Amino acid sequence: MEARLREWLLDADPSIRRQVLRDLVVAPDDAVAAERARIAEAGWGAHLLELQRPDGQWGVGVYDGDDWDSTTDALWILRELGVDPADERVERAIALVAEQVRWESRNGGRPFFDGETEACVNGRVLALGASFGRPSAPLVERLLGEQLADGGWNCEAPPSIRSSFHSTICVLEGLLEYERATGADPAIAAARARGEEYLLERGLLRSRSTGEVIDDEWLVIHVPTYWCYDVLRGLDHLRGAGGRPDARLAEPLEVLRRMRSADGTWSASVHPGRPVVELEPSVDPSRWATLRALRVLAWADAAAS
Repeated sequence: MEARLREWLLDADPSIRRQVLRDLVVAPDDAVAAERARIAEAGWGAHLLELQRPDGQWGVGVYDGDDWDSTTDALWILRELGVDPADERVERAIALVAEQVRWESRNGGRPFFDGETEACVNGRVLALGASFGRPSAPLVERLLGEQLADGGWNCEAPPSIRSSFHSTICVLEGLLEYERATGADPAIAAARARGEEYLLERGLLRSRSTGEVIDDEWLVIHVPTYWCYDVLRGLDHLRGAGGRPDARLAEPLEVLRRMRSADGTWSASVHPGRPVVELEPSVDPSRWATLRALRVLAWADAAAS
């Protein structure tokens, strides 16, 4: 990575600096840890923690299906920022959620980290719980039981018997985060392998039956991700899962390379709607998108060499 690009990425919020140091610069562990400690003290992470209400909620409440102004979305951003779950401020925030936040009565009124009824939501809740010291084995069992015959998941199953990329990526990330928190599990690893194969069989982009790109929005990088799939999210999951890229990733990797601007950066798109907090003042170019794209390409290039 050229010096100019590295300096631009490091001139950023502590959450971005920490991941640049860890994933691109490969700095010493103590330097990465020191930067992580700053996430809850300054910048986006600190601001987001300050927005939590005494009832443990953010925004409009536990979940907002139309916007991004909810407790679920706030916690999702904190996870993407990489805030330290052992930080006292984070521990207090998560304890408030665990003690006070409940799903709506139509979803059983369960405690937040027990999840609700839809696989896509529960995949995110599983990832959040595992990230913040509240892993849920019953939620894992539920999701394993809901895996469809084609290898993925769908929030509309039943009656749907066909998986959704959106639901599948959310569940895959949740299962991976759970294994990181609790240790390797053969049943979970097998379910993840089937889910990842579902994505790979479709080249991360295309319908298996028609060969057409399923959604042009998947050819755009989105920051934050929330529940939504795009090609970089699929690639970044496979990188994080520790596998080696195979020939079926040639097209999505080429799509990612074509997105790159002449100055070496990537731009991003923000999902329309009201967010719980604004992050980057500009997504053209986007440090978040550039960081994530560079680490994916570094993974692919290392495997190729």
